[in-house]
Amino acid sequence: MYTFDHDLFSALNFDGGTAMDRVMLTVSGTAMWLPLYALILWLVWRHSGWRGMLIFTALMLAAIGLADMVSGIFKSNGVLGGLLPDFEPRPRPMFTPSLEGLDITPDSLRVMRREAVPRHWAVHVPPEAVSGMYGTVSAHAATIVALAVLACGAIRRRWFTGLMVVCSVVICYSRIYLGKHFPMDLVWGTLVGAALGYAALRAYRRLIRRDSAAG
Repeated sequence: MYTFDHDLFSALNFDGGTAMDRVMLTVSGTAMWLPLYALILWLVWRHSGWRGMLIFTALMLAAIGLADMVSGIFKSNGVLGGLLPDFEPRPRPMFTPSLEGLDITPDSLRVMRREAVPRHWAVHVPPEAVSGMYGTVSAHAATIVALAVLACGAIRRRWFTGLMVVCSVVICYSRIYLGKHFPMDLVWGTLVGAALGYAALRAYRRLIRRDSAAG
């Protein structure tokens, strides 16, 4: 499985030049997606009113927060990072020596990356993308998928579902391009996000029905 995962990563990761690097760094950031959050809240408000939007916002924040925390369990970081002390997290592609043909530790490779040691790198990583050591479960994948499942179920518009699928795919691919995650990291993150998003959606529908009955 790891061999296939590594091969697929190597096929998808490439040096697209400075312009592509900037695009992918922006996509992986937060600021670019603020208009999307605003659009989602506006659509929920139109569909369910102010009370529905407040319920949605609370559940959205809970789902995104839990997705991030659950992902952190498998990277030994975050609020719940100590829950699996015997679990061995997997280094990010940028810190995987075998991909570079090097017989060194991931920590040593991390030092080389941070110091921008000049060499022909097999894994393309923009200098600004060098980050934490582990990436076993992608928090980016978990959070965007949790949001997508909840928002698509609440808004129920075909065009919006298509938009969220495109956004999710672009964000997930940016993590491969930046050398931060293997494809399987994104699959695990997607599963975590889908489960939490679905749980939040069920809670949202239940609370909306209860609120409508009470009103």
